[in-house]
Formats: sequence, C-alpha cells, structure tokens
Amino acid sequence: MSKRKVVCFGPGPTFKGGISNYNTSLAKAFDKIEDVETHIISWTQQYPAIVPREFMDKSSKLDFLEGTDIKIQYITNYNKPSTWKKTAKAIIEINPEVVIFQWYNAQQGLPLGKIAKRVKKAGIECLFDLHFVVPKENSKIDAKFTRMGLKHADNFIVHALKTQEELESLFPKGNFELTYDGKRKIVKDKQYSIKLYHPVYDLFQPNPDFDVEAFKKEHNLKKYVFLYFGFIRKYKGLHNVIDAFKELSDKRDDVSLIICGESFWNTLDNKKFSTKVKNVLFGIAKAMFLKKEDDEKHYKPLEKLDEYNLRDKVLLKNEFVANEDVHKYFQVSDCGLLFYLTATPSGVESLNYNFKLPVIATNVGHFPETIENGVNGYLAEPNNIQDMAKQMETFLEYPINRENIAEKTKEFSWDNYCKAILNR
Repeated sequence: MSKRKVVCFGPGPTFKGGISNYNTSLAKAFDKIEDVETHIISWTQQYPAIVPREFMDKSSKLDFLEGTDIKIQYITNYNKPSTWKKTAKAIIEINPEVVIFQWYNAQQGLPLGKIAKRVKKAGIECLFDLHFVVPKENSKIDAKFTRMGLKHADNFIVHALKTQEELESLFPKGNFELTYDGKRKIVKDKQYSIKLYHPVYDLFQPNPDFDVEAFKKEHNLKKYVFLYFGFIRKYKGLHNVIDAFKELSDKRDDVSLIICGESFWNTLDNKKFSTKVKNVLFGIAKAMFLKKEDDEKHYKPLEKLDEYNLRDKVLLKNEFVANEDVHKYFQVSDCGLLFYLTATPSGVESLNYNFKLPVIATNVGHFPETIENGVNGYLAEPNNIQDMAKQMETFLEYPINRENIAEKTKEFSWDNYCKAILNR
C-alpha cells in the first residue's frame, strides 16, 4: 500500500521564530501518522535582501527532526526567482496530494503566487494556512502582494473567524464555504476554508530534573513570576507589560518579571558596512510604503526598566533563546503576559499552554475565543494599564488550576489538525 504524501512549505527548523516551530511541528505530526510520507520544502531566504535582520537560528543545538523520517529540502530564495521555479518542480516531483503553504508575510505573495500557480496546474492541492490576511503593519502594497499569493490557492485554513472575514473582504467576489472538519473538494470558482486553531506546541517539554528554586535564587526571582516571552515587537505590547508590572510591583514586593526575547530589529552588527547599507535601503522602503505609526525604528520599551528603576525586579534576557533553554523560563514562571495591541492566533500563547501556564491577555483579536476568564487565564481591557495590573493581581488572589489548561486545550492537538487536512 502506497503512502499518502504531504508537503509542508515554510521555514525549516534552522530558522528562528514561531513559524519555523509551527511548520516543523506540523511536519512532525504528519510523520507520526503511519500511512503518510512527509516532506518539508523550506526557504533559504524568506525576505528581500535589504531587510536588516538575522533570521537563522545560530544558537540551538537541539535537532527537532532527529528520529523522524521527514525529508527536508532548503530551496526557495526570495531574491532568486530561478529558485521559485525549482521549488515548484521539486514539489511536483514529490507529487503530494496536498502542499500546505504557511502564509505569514504579505511580501512573500510574489514568489508564493508563482510557485502555487505551477503546483496547482499539476493537479496538487494548494492549501494556504493563514496566520493572518491583513498584516499588523499594513503597508500600502500589502493588499496587492496578498492577492498575488492567495489568488492561486485551492483552499485555506483559518485559525480565527476574523481571518475568514478578512479573506472574504480581500476577495469580495469569492465563493467561500466554511468547514470545521476539513471535508472539501477541488472545484472551479469555489474555495473551502477549514476553521481550525493554533495547535498547542509540543516541541518544547518541561525538564523534570530542572531545579526551579535554584534558578529563582540565582536570578533573584521572587515568589510569583510573570513572563513576557518572544520577539520584542511593538504590537506585542512589551511597553504595556512593563507599565502594568510597575503598577503591581509598587503594591507588592513578592513579584518578579522575566522578559525573554530578542529585539526584532536589532540582530545585526550595526557597525558593519553591509548592515549600514541594508538599514538605509530598508529605511527608504519603509518611508515609501509603511505608515509612520507602524515604523518600529524608535520602539525601545526596555528603556522603561531604568526609567521606573525596575532592574532589580526584572530578569532580562534580551536575545534569542536556544531551543534547549526555552523550558527554563516557562518552568520558573507562574503566568504568561500577552498585552498585545492587536492579535492573530498566537504561537506564544500556545507555548504557554504547552507548559500548562495560564495567561493574561488583552481583550483583542482572537484572545476572547481561546481564553475563558478564571479557567485558563484572564482578559484585560486593551489600552488600560490599570486593568492589566488589576488582572495580574486577580491572578495572584485567584490562581488558575493548571489542569484546567490541559483540559481546555486537549482538543487543540496537532493530530486533530493533520486529520482535518487529510479529510478530503
């Protein structure tokens, strides 16, 4: 009996960040299904060469694909159109029944549209897994690039109903049908959207031998520890986290905050000539296409730590965390903080749940769909620092039973996710 073949297109595990973790987790879940042969086709470079950022993971030693039968090829270079054709050819040669494209950046619309168009002509289903439709930093040309990429999709996966609404707004003449079990067809002039979720990560596991108390003592952490984890981006609201923690720590002396993540736009050596050139060219591009309020050039929330004299109450790890060290920061924490300005389904939220860690989030985006007050976390009013601090205090007074989190999220498994994709 021949195996069913699937291709997971997206950044492979040598890249940093949530989408790499997501694509790798998806592939590993398919690999566990007995009659499925799994392939990853990855970028070698995801963005225009002028983007001044290091995207490769040069810190981690842990190999997420060790012990799997996953076949991986790093092919696609955004800046080399010849590799787009090579990518389509590689997918067609594999001849999968479906290729799942991770869609997470509008700039990628040009290459992904070209690749999907070729693959689709070969009779292979192009299923776009939408992490958003309208970007958080919505530039003047993002809608155009998004249409370029998504117009060649056969069907879609959405993690939130808001994403489906955005999709229908982008293609007002489209004929969409929402399905919850993955059942769909490949038919002309009709597209199916599978309503799923952001599965709970299982790449990272608690270490039973990790000495939590010794770590807390070494880093002068108090009884209760709040955690901000992930890239430092304006929309993720670290400035809100620091402001709210200041309010709380003025009232209590038993709380600490961990800030763990690299500043998204500060990963290259600014003294190097190549970095200076990229910064100039990228600055020109931003000035042309990006709204001024969305430019993160002057976003420096960590300066608040000195402004508020919080250094002795905060453990700051302002760098990318190697895969093998991630568990430490979640195991010593009591609650994750997601005080976002806007939110699509969040990998950081999923990562908290992976460690049975409750979260406090702002009542924006999809968070009301996944967080039930007092069950797996608390919701705070957006743009209201006093309420954010109040919800943090409420958490301390009325702690969340961590078994609630396991129960609440057990349906959000990668296995269920893959079975929906295969339910054609």
